[in-house]
Amino acid sequence: MTSGLPRRFLDLLTRPRVAGAAWWSVVSRLPVYLMSLALVLTVREQGGSYAQAGLVAALYTLGMALGSPLIARRLDRRGRAAVLTATAVAYPAALAVLVWFTRPGGWAQPGAAVLAGAVLPPANACMRSLWARLPLREEERETAYLWEALLTEVLVIGAPLMLAALMLVGSAGLALTTIAVVGGLGTLGLAHTRLPAGTAGTDRSDDTGNTGQPDGPGHTDHSADHSADSSGADGVGLPARPESRHPLGPLREPALLALTGIMALSAVPIGLLTLAIPAFVDRHGAPGGAGPVYACWGVGSALGALWLGRSQSRVAPQVRFPRLLLAYALGTALTLLAGSPLGLALALAVGSAPIALVSASEMTLVSGIADGRSLAEAFTWASLATVLGDALGQQAGGLLMDPLGPRAVFAVATGTALAAAGLAFACRGLLTRRAAPLVEYAV
Repeated sequence: MTSGLPRRFLDLLTRPRVAGAAWWSVVSRLPVYLMSLALVLTVREQGGSYAQAGLVAALYTLGMALGSPLIARRLDRRGRAAVLTATAVAYPAALAVLVWFTRPGGWAQPGAAVLAGAVLPPANACMRSLWARLPLREEERETAYLWEALLTEVLVIGAPLMLAALMLVGSAGLALTTIAVVGGLGTLGLAHTRLPAGTAGTDRSDDTGNTGQPDGPGHTDHSADHSADSSGADGVGLPARPESRHPLGPLREPALLALTGIMALSAVPIGLLTLAIPAFVDRHGAPGGAGPVYACWGVGSALGALWLGRSQSRVAPQVRFPRLLLAYALGTALTLLAGSPLGLALALAVGSAPIALVSASEMTLVSGIADGRSLAEAFTWASLATVLGDALGQQAGGLLMDPLGPRAVFAVATGTALAAAGLAFACRGLLTRRAAPLVEYAV
């Protein structure tokens, strides 16, 4: 594991009984990063207007926002197999109904969109909570969260390309259905893959071979407390405490509430830039050049993770998190110096270097702050905060673009990123990990 970050990734992702869950989770998450685009293309292909397509995509996102915390809570209580199996079947079925049995203009298509979003398999939350529970050393866990952040960048870039390739040989509706089914199969694989012995929350009678060893960082073995409500027999669910049934769930923890607020605020600049980048490129006479500029944004983040990621685990997460947010804010400010589409592409490529590292540090903080019985829900709230912040930024960018122009939106994005960094520095003491001394394993 001393041969650099790629070697650390390879060692982790090829480990017996870790590799299965990790790679099935990649397949299960393919629909997450292209479904809104696929829905828009499908509705337009069916003869719907852009307004109708936008409504369907928005309602899908609304369903996801409403349903994902509830499903994640069920995942924490009931465990991996039952929840993932149910959503692996329900999600492709709901999308198939939307594509093949509804049409724009009626009530059925918006209803199917809400349902599909609500039953989206919680693959992100499941895998991230598994990384917190698997018997790994602290350095390996940091590598896992960095992999998660890097994977997000890869899927954001690659998943739409996969959609485009499928549409070359079929319709948008067929491509959407295919990706949904493939994602469902990946979810089934994640639901039933075996985990290593010693995975936190694994019942002694489980076929993964757990022997009731102590849990991972900050968690003790609760196998004696298992109940019919939450057996944890597949290594995800842990017994629910009475207070975990509170409507706010893990958000009752002030540190996690602060962290989700910081992540929501830090995502607003992403939404602002999403609107400002094509407007800037268009105003400089290159309306077809927005795609390559966007690509530089994602590639810069991925390369930043590979270049800087190896040294991150040497700094405590509550210390490096605000520093990375400050670097992210300064990187966003580079867009103010751009005078051409090429200059903007370079600014985004350089300035985006900390983005994946911010995400990885956030995951590390969530795993240390959240109660072990509600990890999946905690990761879900953190992801939702980012989605909502991004959406707010896009809405604000749309309102500001005409009266102020893209450069002013770049300035607003920079100011918002600086505010997020300031809030992170102010909350640094609150974000200190509450975990007990680490118990290390060699798997």
